[in-house]
Amino acid sequence: MLTIEPTGSVLGATARGVDLAQPLSERDFGQMLLALGRHGVLRFPDQHLDLGALKRFSEQFGEIQGPATRGRDPTQEYPEIDILSNLKEDGKYIGSPDAGQDWHTDMTYREVPGFVNVLYGIRIPHRDGKALGGTEFSNTPEVKARLDGMTATHNIEKFWEHMRRVRNSPRPPMTDEQRRRRPPVVHPVFLTHPITGRKVLYCNPGFAEWINELPERESDEMLEYLFAHQLQPQFRYTNVWAENDLLIWDHLSTLHRAIADYGPDEIRLIRRCQVMATKVFDPEFLRPARELAAAGAA
Repeated sequence: MLTIEPTGSVLGATARGVDLAQPLSERDFGQMLLALGRHGVLRFPDQHLDLGALKRFSEQFGEIQGPATRGRDPTQEYPEIDILSNLKEDGKYIGSPDAGQDWHTDMTYREVPGFVNVLYGIRIPHRDGKALGGTEFSNTPEVKARLDGMTATHNIEKFWEHMRRVRNSPRPPMTDEQRRRRPPVVHPVFLTHPITGRKVLYCNPGFAEWINELPERESDEMLEYLFAHQLQPQFRYTNVWAENDLLIWDHLSTLHRAIADYGPDEIRLIRRCQVMATKVFDPEFLRPARELAAAGAA
């Protein structure tokens, strides 16, 4: 039986009593959707999934994006599943060594935004008995209605260049082909969350470049205010990883960052599915969650 144990913080819950390598019942899936809406981040400890099972679980929430700035590798059996790791083989990183190491919300740079990330921890670095490489989250609190109806432009190159110039990332500049694949897009500053019905701020420091309806200086000042507002300590929660954890979080109502507190010889290996919002705005997809909510289920 699936149980949801809130962390007691502003975000986060631990989900137990379900094997994610097996098919989910409609009730369990509806309960997960409700919990995502209420808690933003769900941790499923002690899961044992191969890549096929990870893909099957993730696809229940929507289409998997695959690599953000390049095409899928047809030589890989599961090219849509990313590798987040500082592990090297033959002198080359096997995946992305510095992905997400500052505040952002994934996939706001796409016309169809992200719904959830699904991450599976395979190797987690430790030092002095403490797990390293945590993932920190912040929720997206409501702000005054002045910006209601306005839109913001989101651009993946903003975060890409920030990582290069501020975080000393070894990634090269984006190519013209990468820019062609991921041109800037426009989203409302506020979204109505499809699960909770709450109005949420959909504007993150990683990708949001400007508010289109404001003059440049006013836009810069407003974005600075919004980003600072989102990242106040009372809105933040840090997940501490363990091997075989599966972590899923809601992109529509949270920001996150990967904490780079481990060295090059302290290996972190995580597999990631970035799931787009291709289903979550469909009432039939949400029916199991709404039926449970109407019945007063947790």
